[in-house]
Amino acid sequence: MEEYCCVLLTVACFISLPSVQSENYYAKNALTADGGWLSTRNSSPADEGPCTVEVRDQSLTYSQFIERYAYSRPVIIRGLTDNTKFQFQCSKSSLLQEFGDRMVRLSTANTYSYRKVDVPFQEFVEHLLRPQSLETLGSDTLYFFGDNNFTEWRSLFQNYFPPPYTLPGTSGAYSFGIAGPGTGVPFHWHGPGYSEVIYGRKRWFLYPPEKVPNFHPNKTTLSWVVDTYPALNQEDRPIECTIHPGEVLFFPDRWWHATLNLDTSVFISTFLG
Repeated sequence: MEEYCCVLLTVACFISLPSVQSENYYAKNALTADGGWLSTRNSSPADEGPCTVEVRDQSLTYSQFIERYAYSRPVIIRGLTDNTKFQFQCSKSSLLQEFGDRMVRLSTANTYSYRKVDVPFQEFVEHLLRPQSLETLGSDTLYFFGDNNFTEWRSLFQNYFPPPYTLPGTSGAYSFGIAGPGTGVPFHWHGPGYSEVIYGRKRWFLYPPEKVPNFHPNKTTLSWVVDTYPALNQEDRPIECTIHPGEVLFFPDRWWHATLNLDTSVFISTFLG
């Protein structure tokens, strides 16, 4: 199992964490609340569902984070960083202008094996970024997340401020992604990290390491939510929540998790390795 899970998400780059600063210019000149990513066909068949993950704000101290969450359970944190400038740069028009002709690497959205496809970023956005079909298998679903060339995407990453709470002996590595409504990654596990939504909504399902979820590795999270999730007994339900722009989810080491994008979503993870 471990040999498969360790390759699920290719870590994009190792970085030093910048200091937080306010960018009033970008706040005043933001395009639209959705960054131009939403469309009339932008709704997943699944809803937000309940939230059973504890939510904290900037009053959470580092010592509290280490003691209560870092090694034991997930937590959602709000208000720790100001990523207004990064959000502005992640609007659809800004990314197409900056990276439209760059090649990006897409992976299949299944748990154990990955086919890679290289396409121009503009082709991905204009032709491949679409709602998930319920019948499509994970091996036939192309997903943009994790295979970012750090040199080419440096101008974007250098303006992202990750959560300041790291784990002792680790450093942060970014993975950036964009995905259509209904897409997501089925259950898998790896090391600890954070995930922040920049645009859209992303629903998370999590189980502790000792509780292996019931899932088919080549079926999508959407099919799991429609076919398996409703029949689960209460004690077999995952810990779950939907995160929105500006919210950050922390997940501990080796926790099982699956994701479902409820809208066209722009998101970034910081893996602590």
